[in-house]
Amino acid sequence: MSELLFDPVNSLIRQSLSAQRGTVPTNGDGFGLGWYGERKRPGLFRDTLPAWNDANLHDLAQQIAAPLFFAHVRASTGTATSRDNCHPFRLRNLLFMHNGEIGEFVRIRRDIEHLIKPEHYAHRHGTTDSEAFFLLALGNGLAESPIDALATTVAQIEQMMVAADIDAPFTMTAAFSDGDGLVALRHSSNQKSPTLYYAMADHIQVDDGALSFVEGDGTVLVLSEPLDEADEPWQDVSEDHCLIARDGGVEVAPFA
Repeated sequence: MSELLFDPVNSLIRQSLSAQRGTVPTNGDGFGLGWYGERKRPGLFRDTLPAWNDANLHDLAQQIAAPLFFAHVRASTGTATSRDNCHPFRLRNLLFMHNGEIGEFVRIRRDIEHLIKPEHYAHRHGTTDSEAFFLLALGNGLAESPIDALATTVAQIEQMMVAADIDAPFTMTAAFSDGDGLVALRHSSNQKSPTLYYAMADHIQVDDGALSFVEGDGTVLVLSEPLDEADEPWQDVSEDHCLIARDGGVEVAPFA
């Protein structure tokens, strides 16, 4: 994993210190890795240190190879800096991570948590809006029908925000996986959601910080911003669109 996490000129580790297109430039409130290996349940490594300052992360990334993995660097939107609040979040064979926030979450936190099914609320270990969204979406069928579940969950939360007279926006760029594929969503109530990009290739290698893409499919990268300064082959995912990556291919469709 280190080839993608550390080696590119705009690697995720460098983005944690100086993001080029993120909502905030510094993401130093912890990090997390989730990866699918030989077992159905993904591995998970999270900590509260800034990603750029954790020697264990570098050593582990040099040793771990995985066909599918998530990586996230966190900038808190008000909740505590703790391991339980770091992304990605895991339940059984599922992983979820999120950039953005539910505006004035504290005002509707109780309402959201009240809708989380008891069997999922038992896994509410942190205090973030992101984890609450994940657990609520699971009860809406995220594992079985991800796009429908995301739409239902977004609608529930936006209705609560209207009822509570919250003017702050709900912004969401999120990713979900069951180990076989990946679903990503870009949506916001103010058309200012965090950025989302993807690239496809037969395979990818990194030389002196630049990425080389061998034309074809089979390898998919989904990221908050490109890993280098090249215009190709990075594709921007527009507002109110979802991305489905499965079997080496990508489909992008409108999200309602």
